Amino acid sequence: MSLKDCLKRGALITAANWHVVVVQFVADALFKTLLAVPIVGGVFLAVLLIGGDPNELLSLPVTEIVPTMASVLMAQPLALAAFLLAMAVVLFGGSLLMFLVKGGTVTVLIAADRAAGAIEHPPLRLPAFRRATQFSLDQFTGGAARLFPRYVRLGLWLMVVYALSTVVSLAFVFGPRQDSGDWRMLAAVASLALVAWITVVNFFYLLFQVVIATDDVGVREAAGGVARLIRHDFRNVSLVFVATFVLVILTTAASILATTALGLIAFVPLVGLAALPLQLVAWLVRGLVFEFIALTALTAYLRMHRGLRDGYQQPGLAPDNTVHQISRTA
Repeated sequence: MSLKDCLKRGALITAANWHVVVVQFVADALFKTLLAVPIVGGVFLAVLLIGGDPNELLSLPVTEIVPTMASVLMAQPLALAAFLLAMAVVLFGGSLLMFLVKGGTVTVLIAADRAAGAIEHPPLRLPAFRRATQFSLDQFTGGAARLFPRYVRLGLWLMVVYALSTVVSLAFVFGPRQDSGDWRMLAAVASLALVAWITVVNFFYLLFQVVIATDDVGVREAAGGVARLIRHDFRNVSLVFVATFVLVILTTAASILATTALGLIAFVPLVGLAALPLQLVAWLVRGLVFEFIALTALTAYLRMHRGLRDGYQQPGLAPDNTVHQISRTA
């Protein structure tokens, strides 16, 4: 399939199952909200330890709040241990929720991809769109329960990679250095490298989710399917990844501009009263768009993997004898 057909098919199937977009957005928002609770608690704990005013700490720039809070808590091992334990509990519990929701989401999208036919080719008619709508509460919960143990194991590996990557990045910034360069420049370089690495890790994490759910295999067996998909369809996979990355950047830039514009409106008398509802709407739209883009990419990868695995041409797939031969051999 061409890049246009891959993205178009993914977007149409995701739009037909818009319910999973909403569920993913709610779960992600809940996870971030829960994660903010121990952070705010840590701020007040640090303020209580130094006997200051919470407003003074919260009025500091974001780049100074975390170092200030960390320096205070590190001087009190018991308080630091309590803060880290609270963060670990919330992080682990929220991650389990996300793994559970993702299992149901991927199950629904797999069923939709199988039932959609050549939905990416015009004309698009309402019966075809309805045929691609496969969301049901029973199917979502059944898929979540079936994939949850394997997604937890995969997620634990992801957390290990995140932790090791963060430790390496911090060691690079704060480790012993012979030069006297500016540490802020090192921190910026390390942050950019960490973001780029995490983006690649999340890309492979998404492919593992697709292969585990589609082939109904474990994490170890899914590694072969991911390697085969990248090896035999590297061009389309990389193009979808780049296109998704560009869309995320453009959406982020648009959301920043919208937030800045709404911030300027807030200073206008009377008209500024509408800024808060508009900011809430902008936050909702931004979150839903990000989830829609992510699930569109997931559905595109799903289509590629099913086409390669099944070894037969389905509607919408361009003829490729090489892929046929590879699939039969595999």
